[in-house]
Amino acid sequence: MGKLYTQYGSKSLKAIEHFVLIIIAIATIVAIGQEIAHIIKMGEVALADLLLLFIYLEVLAMVANYAESGKLPVRMPLYIAIVALARYLILDMKGMEDWRILAISVSTLVLASTVIVIRWGQLKLPYPRKEDDH
Repeated sequence: MGKLYTQYGSKSLKAIEHFVLIIIAIATIVAIGQEIAHIIKMGEVALADLLLLFIYLEVLAMVANYAESGKLPVRMPLYIAIVALARYLILDMKGMEDWRILAISVSTLVLASTVIVIRWGQLKLPYPRKEDDH
């Protein structure tokens, strides 16, 4: 009886997971459309606009990757965070105090270093492959 509940519980959670992934994908596509409409309305493309579109693209790639593999690579959110920090720095640099610019720069370096360490770990210390039960 417990196995039956576990099986249905697992299937229910997977269905909810896929539903939320679809919601995230739709919301991201809407945000991309809004950003493109903003660019058209302004009549120019700024670097901040491109970085925002890149962030949206990374979110879509992350959703697609998660939908295909069922795994969320830790590096993808780190890439998004790096681009978001770069965008923040580009948009607000003129009004920022020096210490804030330094803090954002150091944060970006820490995130980039983390990506390198994770990538190195994946190459040099891979997880053992699981054999399919099927």
